[in-house]
Amino acid sequence: MKKKELEFILQEGEGLKIEFKESLKNIDKEMCAFANSEGGRIFLGITDDNTVKGIKIDNKLKSQVQDIANNCDPPIRIHFERADNVLIITVEEGDDKPYKCSSGFYLRQGPNSQKMRRDDIRKMILSRGKNTFDDQIARSFSFDDFDGKALEAYLDKANIKKKADKKSILFNLGASDDKGRLNNAGLLFFSKNPKKYLINAYVTCARYAGREKVDVLDRRDIEANIITQVEESLKFIRRNTRTGYRIKDIQREEIPEYPAEALREAIINAVMHRDYLEKGANVQVDIFDDRIQISNVGSLIPPLNKDTLGKIAIRRNPIVADLFYRIKFVEKMGTGIQRIKKECRKHGKVIFDIETNGYFISIFRLREPISEPISEPISEPISDNEKKVMELITKLRRVNIKALQSRLPVSRATVKRALSSLREKGLIEYIGSRKKGHYKRKNE
Repeated sequence: MKKKELEFILQEGEGLKIEFKESLKNIDKEMCAFANSEGGRIFLGITDDNTVKGIKIDNKLKSQVQDIANNCDPPIRIHFERADNVLIITVEEGDDKPYKCSSGFYLRQGPNSQKMRRDDIRKMILSRGKNTFDDQIARSFSFDDFDGKALEAYLDKANIKKKADKKSILFNLGASDDKGRLNNAGLLFFSKNPKKYLINAYVTCARYAGREKVDVLDRRDIEANIITQVEESLKFIRRNTRTGYRIKDIQREEIPEYPAEALREAIINAVMHRDYLEKGANVQVDIFDDRIQISNVGSLIPPLNKDTLGKIAIRRNPIVADLFYRIKFVEKMGTGIQRIKKECRKHGKVIFDIETNGYFISIFRLREPISEPISEPISEPISDNEKKVMELITKLRRVNIKALQSRLPVSRATVKRALSSLREKGLIEYIGSRKKGHYKRKNE
């Protein structure tokens, strides 16, 4: 392995297919976890905090590692590579799952190896030989549709400096095979238009008048990569839900109608766990006067049910989940539902519920539904620049463009645009003549 690729992997850290080990201790557990999952690599001579300590690489060490692999039941296929004083052990995905070591059965989940329970083992035996959707090679994909900017943005979100070639980066992220062929997870994250290859890999957002799917006030189909689908869906929700305000001292605090973090988690769950093999439906975000519903096709995978949600983690698309985990879109695996419930309790005005009837539907219901129907889409919330301008106007009471510009690190044109937008939204007004007048908060 080249030095640059190792440096990239050190930045990237442990993940679904990468494990750092300082010594041989418990290495059989990691081998079994990889063999029971999609395979992976163990970097021997690196600590958990990504520090290269190195290890003496000789035939004796390799023989010890090979003996450990052979003593698993059934034996695990491995092969070796090295990068300076780091031994790289590539563990192949097993053809005869489940694999067991001296301390039991293990399965790779994100960056951790978790001990399997009886139901997990039973499920693996029943589904043996089935590859997950996201690990399958996207054979029809053309690299003419590869989005290099999406990859750069992903690496930036993951705080990874690019120190390897594209092929190595995608392989180490788990988004391609060792021949450079993109898998379905890579396609979802780094294609210019995933829908071109996966017909229902997009999100439809709709705002309805009233409480039924009758009159559509606003609609958008989001067909970009899976990260953009999440971000643009949230923007659509912000545009089509109310935002209240509370003045504390001189600060103007926004109070959204729905808990933003809970909605974000639900949308991520929808695109992450949907059944992409089901071609009959796409992810849907529906906004009504009294609720928001976020739905994705796919029944719960046994032994998951409504009672065990948030307590155990079974992922339909483990590579997709791992790619989200690396950029901190998700935290500890299997805790998404618990975080949604926590955010709803904190918000206090929304009741959260789920339905599982072939679809997984997250429902956010207002405790006090809007009494008057909305006749048109609600305007976009104020931007960061508008917030800064609004705070200064609140603090200084009467202020002109020159005074605002002198206190803000933005151009005069940016200040003017912010003022114009705030006036259109009815939040401020201009008093006096064109040359000597000033801005103030409306109704102040």
